[in-house]
Amino acid sequence: MVNKRKLSPEQHVELLSTLKTRFEKNRSRHKGLEWDTIQAKMEENAGKLWSLNEMDRTGGEPDVVDYDKKTGEYIFYDCSAESPKGRRSLCYDREALESRKEFKPADSAVNMAADMGIELLTEEQYRYLQKLGNFDTKTSSWVKTPADIRKPGGAIFCDRRYNTVFLYHTGAESYYAVRGFRGVLSV
Repeated sequence: MVNKRKLSPEQHVELLSTLKTRFEKNRSRHKGLEWDTIQAKMEENAGKLWSLNEMDRTGGEPDVVDYDKKTGEYIFYDCSAESPKGRRSLCYDREALESRKEFKPADSAVNMAADMGIELLTEEQYRYLQKLGNFDTKTSSWVKTPADIRKPGGAIFCDRRYNTVFLYHTGAESYYAVRGFRGVLSV
């Protein structure tokens, strides 16, 4: 039986090659970090490699953006120019999905992220990402919504317009072809 959360040897090699190329092309995102150390850390955890592959497969273009000295983990964010194509037209979470009576989207952002083994970026993480480049200038991305906003039915998303990062609110059940989500994974 094939393990669905494990990469084949070919996928493993291809993913590492893709990630290394992206790492080298975007050195400004991870000053002071070395690829060999990051790769060794990734090699220790097949499950995390599978999640990185899912991030890449769905158009997220994951890249290393930070290193957590406390945990010893490298932090990967989706760094695609626009919200990942394979993760758009989703409402916020399962509760929102189940509340829709008709015209339901295929899935929710929170559920899809959990299935991929990643988490949605927080507003703080999203703003950090925007310091590394210009992202979501034509799309928007759901971000992790605080409970006090989610409880009454709301959810938040962000984008970049007019060289400024904006935070918005909407009903969690809404979905649009240009709104997806960006993920974070610690390895």
